[in-house]
Amino acid sequence: MSTKAIREFDAKQLVSYWLNRSPTPIATLGESSLTDVKVAQVEFDPVTKTLSPPIKPGLGLPEWVFTSKLVGKPDQLIKRRGKAGLLCLNKDWETTAAWIEERAGKPVTVEKTTGTLNTFIIEPFTPHPADTEYYVCINSTREGDWILFTHEGGVDVGDVDAKALKLLIAVGEEFPTRETIISTLLEHVAPTKKDVLCDFLIRLYAVYVDLHFAYLEINPLVVLDAAPGKTAEIHYLDMAAKLDQTADFLCGPKWALARDNSLPVNNVASASIKADRGPPMVWPAPFGRDLTKEEAYIQKLDASTGASLKLTVLNQEGRVWTMVAGGGASVVYSDAIAAAGFAHELANYGEYSGAPTEGQTYEYAKTIIDLITRGQPHPEGKVLIIGGGAANFSDVAATFKGIIRALKQYQEGLQRHKVSIWVRRAGPNYQEGLKAMRLCGESIGVPMKVYGPESPITAIVPMALGIARPPSAATRDVTPIASAPGTPPNGVDGDAPASKDPVGSIKANGSREQPNDQIVRFETEVHGSRPWFRPFDADTRSFVFGLQPRAIQGMLDFDFSCGRKTPSVAAMIYPFGGHHIQKFYWGTKETLLPVYTSVAEATKKHPDVDVVVNFSSSRSVYASTLDILTHPQIKSIGIIAEGVPERHARELLHLAVKKGVIIIGPATVGGIKPGCFRIGNTGGMMDNLIACKLYRPGSVGYVSKSGGMSNELNNILSYTTNGVYEGVAIGGDRYPGTSFIDHLLRYEADPDCKLLLLLGEVGGTEEYRVIEAVKNGTIKKPIVAWAIGTCAKMFTSEVQFGHAGSMANSDVETADAKNRAMRAAGFIVPDTFEDLPETLKAVYEKLIASGQIVPKPEVEPPQIPMDYQWASKLGLIRKPAAFISTISDERGQELMYAGMRISDVFKEELGIGGVISLLWFKRRLPAYACKFIEMVLQLTADHGPAVSGAMNTIITARAGKDLISSLVAGLLTIGDRFGGALDGAAAEFSRGLGSGATPREFVDSMRKANKLIPGIGHKIKSKTNPDLRVVLVVDYVKKNFPNHKTLDFALAVEDVTTQKSNTLILNVDGAIAASFCDLLSGCGAFTEEEAAEYLKNGTLNGLFVLGRSIGFIGHYLDQRLLKQPLYRHPADDIFINMQERVVFQPGASA
Repeated sequence: MSTKAIREFDAKQLVSYWLNRSPTPIATLGESSLTDVKVAQVEFDPVTKTLSPPIKPGLGLPEWVFTSKLVGKPDQLIKRRGKAGLLCLNKDWETTAAWIEERAGKPVTVEKTTGTLNTFIIEPFTPHPADTEYYVCINSTREGDWILFTHEGGVDVGDVDAKALKLLIAVGEEFPTRETIISTLLEHVAPTKKDVLCDFLIRLYAVYVDLHFAYLEINPLVVLDAAPGKTAEIHYLDMAAKLDQTADFLCGPKWALARDNSLPVNNVASASIKADRGPPMVWPAPFGRDLTKEEAYIQKLDASTGASLKLTVLNQEGRVWTMVAGGGASVVYSDAIAAAGFAHELANYGEYSGAPTEGQTYEYAKTIIDLITRGQPHPEGKVLIIGGGAANFSDVAATFKGIIRALKQYQEGLQRHKVSIWVRRAGPNYQEGLKAMRLCGESIGVPMKVYGPESPITAIVPMALGIARPPSAATRDVTPIASAPGTPPNGVDGDAPASKDPVGSIKANGSREQPNDQIVRFETEVHGSRPWFRPFDADTRSFVFGLQPRAIQGMLDFDFSCGRKTPSVAAMIYPFGGHHIQKFYWGTKETLLPVYTSVAEATKKHPDVDVVVNFSSSRSVYASTLDILTHPQIKSIGIIAEGVPERHARELLHLAVKKGVIIIGPATVGGIKPGCFRIGNTGGMMDNLIACKLYRPGSVGYVSKSGGMSNELNNILSYTTNGVYEGVAIGGDRYPGTSFIDHLLRYEADPDCKLLLLLGEVGGTEEYRVIEAVKNGTIKKPIVAWAIGTCAKMFTSEVQFGHAGSMANSDVETADAKNRAMRAAGFIVPDTFEDLPETLKAVYEKLIASGQIVPKPEVEPPQIPMDYQWASKLGLIRKPAAFISTISDERGQELMYAGMRISDVFKEELGIGGVISLLWFKRRLPAYACKFIEMVLQLTADHGPAVSGAMNTIITARAGKDLISSLVAGLLTIGDRFGGALDGAAAEFSRGLGSGATPREFVDSMRKANKLIPGIGHKIKSKTNPDLRVVLVVDYVKKNFPNHKTLDFALAVEDVTTQKSNTLILNVDGAIAASFCDLLSGCGAFTEEEAAEYLKNGTLNGLFVLGRSIGFIGHYLDQRLLKQPLYRHPADDIFINMQERVVFQPGASA
């Protein structure tokens, strides 16, 4: 998410509604003299080919549309509509309607962009003299908000930057006085209008801040002369605006409220309930790029997750499709494809990052693959590049699972379109992920080539496109990294011995190993101050804000591999939990880290800490960072969260500058100082950290925006130079806490850093600050640089790349312009990103030759034992499971019942009987069997309040106990005497039928054994007054079951027993039990042994318990609703016998 343009219709409603409501920074002379804003919107429906609402009276548009002279114009982020002939001015409603209908749904070319007109705005025409037109614009920059004003507005306003008067509202500074505003901006305005315009500008700026605008332009702003006794009237005719989409959680309700009046009054009954009082904000696509159904779906998916999912369809007929992980990496792949001369074949731009779930990745991949396999196959086939850098924390294998599901689903289409797939990925669990992809390619019969970190990030591009591979794309030979490194060798660290004796074992001194002996403790040590250019060293200690055990363990493992004497994390801060201790590994031993609830308490206990790694969410990171900045002890803060509102980020960075605090982020993975300190998950898993030689310092200091690309730089520098001295990913947002120049100046001042590396990107102007520093001699060290995003010039419409700040708003912000400017200033700039490794290698070798870098012998890092969970995930170890479960699984994207997805359970309408068949019997039973199970639950649900179970429930409920206690009290009465007849009847009827005895012989045998026949007999019902529940069961079974031998046998037994007594009938328990035996034996789903096992295990009794729970809960709720008091049984209903008593005297022997 990022700053996004909104429609003029929405912008005008926001401003008009909040102009007199938003709190102003200084007082105004009175209410705004803005006239009531009247706007209406009509949209063209491409399906019905009609306008909605129709431009006809009484069909949804306001009445003023049909009584006023109108202005009609497209509302699709089109610039200079007047010069393009897209204005209908001063016409009645019929003429305006005809003008719109003539153009709706038709393509139109504005400058070089062609798009379809589908959204229009209608307003009253405002006649006015030309000399009443003004221009006003508010624009946000890193320094603050600029207000631009000129007394000459309108279509011919000209070069605003050159002619407008400007006023900077600096971040954190006092808002200027009225006098300053008037003297700075309104110098050329007539005196009679100065106060009116000053008040308007104050209120407009208040709305701008309150609603988190990032850009707001009004041209022309019309100020009509005051009528006698009235103030001047203000009208705004054209408006363009951008909002900070990341501020939705703050301003969403305000945006919705202002747009509430856009809802038709007569449509209240049919309108769905929204989250806010009004419709949510609409984020239209740039003109010329109407959102496809697929793009809209991915945009919606992106908005509903903390991960990032982007898709832009560039050319549906293109041969080259991409599915790239990482915002920076996605730009690099597009650059490589364009540089290879295949920009015209590039079908899409997109990226997925931020650890999306398997399900989200599946939906994303399915959408792209569905687009690839549409239409007629291309004679040359198609290419799908599944690329990405080295992930920092995303489980590569987990995200690949979703992609593999989608590939298998579209197997036939992929084969028909002759799609070849090229995969390159690295990061946590990449080995398993690449293995799974390779096997997937083999199983679906689609050509697939798979590469890991041994290949440069874009090496697969020339291979996929069938062109010559440059030397930089060659696959390197790398030493395999052990997946499960052994324990550290002896003597590596005196504080953490390599051996770990099991607790209870006899030590050399004869004592036993105790649990406390395995804990390593570290004392607080306050070290001397560090130079300003070196915020991190081997003694740096930090707090981690938020419960992030995985990140903390990664930081401690890195510390241990670097040979640090103390962990870099001193404590955690978690305001939402109480004080406690958490245990982490320190090498092969363990250490304890305290968890505090406030920064104040943590800093008091740990005066040696001067760094905070802040993992707060985007919603709370502003408040938590403000709190951190109140503590002078803290000198550096890493803000990891993405989606921080730009106004918040800007305030934090300016406050940090005032306090002399370094902020890295937001929207960053952090940074790394090899051999010293690691922020959070920077660098990924330990195998990648070791492979990139980050356990010891090198000579190259780099700065990048992208976290994923910083990992690629770690990789490149590890084999082209002696490695990284320090690397920082400043984050991809528009206002990172520190910029390129801040870190490069540190590297310049640090004598141990010999070579600088800058990876810039399209959008923003921060690279030009570095260019100026090189030009004026502030930076003297050799600096290699490249700006990614050179592919942007290939796109005919505006494309938002993966990072919020990566969009060129002017020519100087393009990647090509930056690369040219850096080369001209003396930077060492390669021809393409693919040439970067060779360029770095050449510069590094020159520095060695000149003696500026003296290579050092490699050191062997201590090996870190792999965590059990991760090793288990990789299949490197095995352990017998403590429990076995075979009926359900919630670990995947979707809950599974006996292998059946929960969505399919509902799709196929299995009902509760079907769910029981899956969870109890681990198979899907026929529909009649599921229906019978539901009948059993209905028939056994209750049998009145007098039975023992219901009575227990009632008494417990009246004692004031909760539902669970009352339900359990009733259930505990179920046994042989109450509810147990089901199991007994099933056993006896099955035995009788299986023995071959006649029903009479069966009855005689039971009588001789002095046993009652379970399921036979009723206190009230009889042969002549049958139990209708039994009738229902018998009728259903005889109509639906394929055989009912056990039930027939039980009915024959009833014929025998009723000869003795009319009430010795087959009761409902017996009917259910016999029928259930027939279900198990006759449905074809069970063997004879399985059927007997289920009966033996009490399945029937389970049905009684489940059914009767319904009634018990009903009795509980009934008693609570009736507010019945504590029950005491009447004494006269209890026979008390106290005639025989035994009395024990104190002290007497028994």
